[in-house]
Amino acid sequence: MAKKNNPEKFVKITYVKSAIGREERQKKTIRSLGIRKLNQTVVHRATPQILGMIKSVEHLVNYEFVDKEA
Repeated sequence: MAKKNNPEKFVKITYVKSAIGREERQKKTIRSLGIRKLNQTVVHRATPQILGMIKSVEHLVNYEFVDKEA
């Protein structure tokens, strides 16, 4: 069988609310996503691991799926 041309999905994450006063685990999740400052945007591949991290801090970030890395 021939391989299908399946483009990779990416997710663009923007840090919009501070983690001050939140649990240490949430602060570490923000750092592990590569986010350092408020209003910073990062782009990652939409893997199950990244999506799980976003789910745990979705009240602190905005995210959107994009077709390719911008």
